[in-house]
Amino acid sequence: MNDEKLMKRTFELAKKGEGKVLTNPMVGAVIVKNNKIIGEGYHHNYGNLHAERDAFNNLTEDAKGASLYVNLEPCSHQGKQPPCVDEVIRQGISKVYISNIDTNPKVDGIKKLKDHGIEVYTGLLEEEGKKLNEVFFYNMKYNRPFISLKYAMTLDGKIACANGDSKWISNEKSREHVHKLRSKYDAIIVGKTTAIHDNPSLNSRIEAGIDPVRIIIDSKLELPEDLKVFDLESDKKTYVATCSDKENPYKVDLIRCKDKNGQVDINDLLYKLYAMNIGSVLVEGGSHINNTFLEADLVDRIYEFISPKIISGERTLSPFTGKGCEFMSDAYKFDIENVSMFDTDILIEAKNVHWNI
Repeated sequence: MNDEKLMKRTFELAKKGEGKVLTNPMVGAVIVKNNKIIGEGYHHNYGNLHAERDAFNNLTEDAKGASLYVNLEPCSHQGKQPPCVDEVIRQGISKVYISNIDTNPKVDGIKKLKDHGIEVYTGLLEEEGKKLNEVFFYNMKYNRPFISLKYAMTLDGKIACANGDSKWISNEKSREHVHKLRSKYDAIIVGKTTAIHDNPSLNSRIEAGIDPVRIIIDSKLELPEDLKVFDLESDKKTYVATCSDKENPYKVDLIRCKDKNGQVDINDLLYKLYAMNIGSVLVEGGSHINNTFLEADLVDRIYEFISPKIISGERTLSPFTGKGCEFMSDAYKFDIENVSMFDTDILIEAKNVHWNI
């Protein structure tokens, strides 16, 4: 059987854990013996069995002398689950094929495998493996959540009319795709203005969709208490991030953050979210929240939906507020990763040029 084809199968398996493993990587494993797959597995949920042990649990025959294909280096440390390398050794695996080396400093599985006479091959479809787990590798390198901004705008670059009306700039297919995006991210952030004006539920309304944790930034605790998101039935919680010292008036928990010029310190909020095992955040705020993240250089990816409509007008709203850049050389720079169509809407996915994994 082809090594690359088998590694691609580990990627397919790994993606089944998307949106469920939190700050853990997505991992799939395939066990092959006598040119036949005898076991497959993946990391289903944060805290549950790792991919290798899941694959061993699904064996159709003894694994002694078999080869293991796994997209990430097997762990060698005790966490919520025991070390995977110990089970690989115990099962009698003779060869291990790995796409990516784990950048977690606690992991040194390759050395232990080699010390026990197991042949190890690394770098198989390495770039594809990195792309699959870019959030995990980003978390390991930068020690904060991966941040994406999502907004929809017209051909003339407007996100709302002067009175705030924005329903709907994007079409139904674009909005359906947004719900798919929400399923991929650990948390979603909006600002106070968006929460009040749109009164959104901030959940994923697609079949088998995974709700994100919901965070509303409200520096002074001025939100009304009857927002839909406060009464949402979901397995994920809603929080209000604030720098106010007032008592909590809501039926959801507060995330109390440092004060920065009378506003929630975004860096402190992200530090606290990462400590809550939130590794990725989708920001769906208005122009003020968008600009706050942009000026803090905290935008890693942008999802920009463009609809073939023109609002016009001097007082209409743009995706970002603030003074802006004085010179073109000061502009925030992004690389276009992908351009796709949703009926008549265009989606541009762009990556900040300053981060890499």
